[in-house]
Amino acid sequence: MSQVRVLGELAVLDDVGPARRGRAYPAAGATSALLLPAAVLLGGLVLWPVLRTMHASVTTDGRWVGAAHFRTALAAPGTGAVVGRTVLWALLVPAVVTALGYLLAAASRRSQEGGLVRLILLVPVALPLVVTGVTFRLMYDPDPSRGLATLVATRLTGRPVEDAPQLLGPGMVTVALMSAFVWAWVGLAVLVFRSALDAVPPSLADAVRAYGGTRRHVLWDAQWRPLLLRTTAVVFALVAVGTSRTFDLILVMTPGSVRDEASVLALRIWQTSGGTTTTGDGAALGVVWLVAVIGGIMVAALFVRQAWPPPRVEAAPEPAPLAPPRRVFRLLAAGAAIAWLVPLAVLVATSAHGRVDAAARGWWSAPPNGESYRDLVTGTELWRTLGFTLLLATAVTATVLVVALLAAYPLAWLTGPAAQATGLLLLAASVVPIQVIAGPVNEVLGLVLSSGTAQGLALVHIALGVPFAVLVLRNAFADLPVEQVRDARLGGRRWWHTLRRLARHNLSAVVAVSVLEFVQVWNDLVVGRLFGGPGSSPLGPFLAEQTRSFVSNSGALAASSVLASVLPVVLVVLSRRHLVAGLVSGGVR
Repeated sequence: MSQVRVLGELAVLDDVGPARRGRAYPAAGATSALLLPAAVLLGGLVLWPVLRTMHASVTTDGRWVGAAHFRTALAAPGTGAVVGRTVLWALLVPAVVTALGYLLAAASRRSQEGGLVRLILLVPVALPLVVTGVTFRLMYDPDPSRGLATLVATRLTGRPVEDAPQLLGPGMVTVALMSAFVWAWVGLAVLVFRSALDAVPPSLADAVRAYGGTRRHVLWDAQWRPLLLRTTAVVFALVAVGTSRTFDLILVMTPGSVRDEASVLALRIWQTSGGTTTTGDGAALGVVWLVAVIGGIMVAALFVRQAWPPPRVEAAPEPAPLAPPRRVFRLLAAGAAIAWLVPLAVLVATSAHGRVDAAARGWWSAPPNGESYRDLVTGTELWRTLGFTLLLATAVTATVLVVALLAAYPLAWLTGPAAQATGLLLLAASVVPIQVIAGPVNEVLGLVLSSGTAQGLALVHIALGVPFAVLVLRNAFADLPVEQVRDARLGGRRWWHTLRRLARHNLSAVVAVSVLEFVQVWNDLVVGRLFGGPGSSPLGPFLAEQTRSFVSNSGALAASSVLASVLPVVLVVLSRRHLVAGLVSGGVR
């Protein structure tokens, strides 16, 4: 900070420029110390395991074999279908979620009940995918006397009961799984699109109209080109990466007899590698999957960086089309709300019945008695699991937030190629599927901790959560207005005081990182299944274990699922505005 004379007046100049040029920025030594925790976690539990998996894919007992493992893995029976099914998941499901998200965001915006509709659509976002799998397996039960969707399909097709459509059969199981995933993710797309629609400046539409543009031109030039194309890329990329978690749905929702017909790379790699071991064929499939995921997310990043173009002018605009009537939007919004409520109603209604009633007939055939809840409340196993998961999620979230804040602070002031390279590296680290690196991660844990401990489980969650948290917080810090940065610098005596003030200005990003990380750990299945142990089994594996006897245990399983979903649903609903604001702040730099 210095004083100079400008036009004869004394002025105070405060530097808010490049990194480490003022007292707000940490010195070189402090920067290294701030980045060290994140670097150790990412290097030891993400980067090295990726390199180890790549090495295992081209070697056998340390001997170079080239592409032999790739040829063997890809030539194995059923692998072609698995790869094709994975590609279908990564393209079709994000496209459906993105299109529905935009339509329902526009519909709820023009509907008086739009707030209630968005709230209903948001609830499935917070549910563990294990609970989503339980819910839709209850709906799609092949027995029409228990499965609501099967009963409705039987009535609509006019088939006899013994010839009821098998929604979880070999021919329909992938469609059934996709419908469950779309139900779980559309609410997030609606929130992001609604935020984007609200953020479009009305002046853009006015400028297009001033140049003679029609409503079609307004939609394209004042919405899609400047902002919604970028939003579409963000939503599509998030959902495409999220499809790597189909492991949870397939494991819980599909009967064992049709699991191979529903298998994707997430499941095949887990089966090939035996969970936490590194084999050549499993590593080869993992490398194929990893390259596809990272390549796709990098392509999406190009659209995330999209600039705001000027409105387009055409000499002879077409006549303005009629806007859809408000009644159409209200019907669309109401229909979506009812459709999204039905699975929740099935889960809650089933949970209100006892073991015998839920196993013998549908929830609509007998009055509720609350027997399943009484059994759970008087037992200790569920409460012990909930307590352990709460402690695990809280500890992981607090650690991830601290590590990410420390690393995001010095990285926020990078510019140019260094900033872009850092952003892409963090983005790539955020989307590495844990099944790909499970074997090498288990090797690292074996060196520093005992296998299957709560500490090792927490360490894996922290390493997986740090890159995304750093990316969000770094972009949020970099997007702060100059006035707020100057205020934080002038009010902070040391860099940690400045960091605390900057974090206050970025409350939405801090809340978004905290809630998303907590919910991610709470809802997890695959990490707990791969790295948990007898004394460190969180909620996801606990619920998944109960699905082994699904029909006979459906009442208690539904009640456990309801109780397990209360906390994440409350957190996501209460923080929904912060979540959207934190996620859409910044971009890939």
